[in-house]
Amino acid sequence: MDEQARESAFMSALVTEHFVLQSASSTTVSESSARASLYLFSLSSALVAMGFTAQSPDIFRPFVSTVLPALFVLGWFTVVRLTDTTVENNQFLRAIAHIRAYYRTLTPQAPAYFVSWQAGSDKAGEDEAAEALAMLGAKSGRATVLFTTASMIATINGLVGGAAVALFAAHVLGAANVVAVLLGAAATVALIAAAYSYQVRRYSAAAAADRQRRASQVK
Repeated sequence: MDEQARESAFMSALVTEHFVLQSASSTTVSESSARASLYLFSLSSALVAMGFTAQSPDIFRPFVSTVLPALFVLGWFTVVRLTDTTVENNQFLRAIAHIRAYYRTLTPQAPAYFVSWQAGSDKAGEDEAAEALAMLGAKSGRATVLFTTASMIATINGLVGGAAVALFAAHVLGAANVVAVLLGAAATVALIAAAYSYQVRRYSAAAAADRQRRASQVK
């Protein structure tokens, strides 16, 4: 195979890889939407059912003691998987940014058509992780974690967990309403903070692994 044929085969493979990465990225977004919708649908259905059973304390208490823990566990499973899909999507976007950086080197006119997503930056190969986030309209930083789909579900699930703690304190332990509410609020804050910390650790570990991989490739 001559040099021209190799270049042609390489470009064909590169374009195919670009398409596959875009398809994989779309799949992670679709899965995230489906999982978040499933959790919210389950929660809304449970709340409607709780409204009907609230008229009978004998039915309400065992129903709530069964449904709320199940919802809480489902919420945590959802948060974990949403974090996974976010990590996967970021990896795909970084690979796309890497390919687009190569596109910008093909001809002198290429940088005008394959511009960097980073504001004020058109340099080829510049911080692909930041460019991947820029594709999502986000910036790198701990505050970014607050606005992910996983954080949205984690916040709602934290409220579910806090409500379960408050009801348990009031109806099982016999605590006063004020004490039960305070315990529920504390549990809610702790659960949301735990979910936030989990996401930060996962994203930081993924970023570190990506930097290590690229460093080994350079060597």
